Amino acid sequence: MDYYFMMNCPFAEGIVKNIVNRHLQADPTLAAALVRMHFHDCFVQGCDASVLIDSTKDNTAEKDSPANLSLRGYEIIDEVKEQLEIQCPRVVSCADILAMAARDAVFFAGGPVYDIPKGRKDGTRSRIEDAINLPPPPLNSSELIRLFGQRGFTAQEMVALSGAHTLGVASCSSFKHRLSNFDSTHDVDPTLDAQFAKTLSKRCTSDKSEQAFDTTKDTFDNDYYNALQRNTGVLFSDQTPYNNPRTRGIVNAYAFNQAMFFLDFQQAMLKMGLLDVKEGSNGEVRANCRIIN
Repeated sequence: MDYYFMMNCPFAEGIVKNIVNRHLQADPTLAAALVRMHFHDCFVQGCDASVLIDSTKDNTAEKDSPANLSLRGYEIIDEVKEQLEIQCPRVVSCADILAMAARDAVFFAGGPVYDIPKGRKDGTRSRIEDAINLPPPPLNSSELIRLFGQRGFTAQEMVALSGAHTLGVASCSSFKHRLSNFDSTHDVDPTLDAQFAKTLSKRCTSDKSEQAFDTTKDTFDNDYYNALQRNTGVLFSDQTPYNNPRTRGIVNAYAFNQAMFFLDFQQAMLKMGLLDVKEGSNGEVRANCRIIN
């Protein structure tokens, strides 16, 4: 499919990159948003841009599910689509745009650069109930291994993909359960550093308050794994791979060796970007990313 793409829209990659970079220069926090949006797309119905569809009076779409309400950056995808429809109408799918935008965001933030295959088609279904497939923050390591395993990922790939949390922030609503009434024997999650737990409690004046996943929230690096070694992972699902003997060695390796993390991350992202891809007549190329043709 890449050949078709090159022949019919040779400047597509450059257009995506320019628009993404311009938005990220104005607001570096959007890098995390684009990577997250691509993940939330791929884990529900495959990488088919189903997450971009707006709800209508007859259909409540994925983007209105609780797990997706904090997604942002849709305007970047819209702008790219508008430009590409002028240059080469109906050639580049919204699913490809989202995959390329996430890839460019990783590189912009200092992460590895990688080439992705193009030729995904856009899906024609987007329903709120499908978003139940997204991994919720309280999952433990074995549950995450199982959930990612159902999508064909190894435990190592799951830990590498979690490293996307080197970018961005979590809202207090997603980790406040770790700070009080954690379980029948502990008020505070015992796997959380005590001093860090105090910091989080102070920060969380409301559910909407935010905490960065690591000390360099707009830089793509391996600091996220260093945080896990200090027991300062923000979400329960962040910290749990370090607490599980099966995955702790992977966390330690990435904390020690950023190049190894970058290599594994790009390979896992490449794989994620091919989840249940729709081809040929199984999909379409939307004219507007928010609306099924």
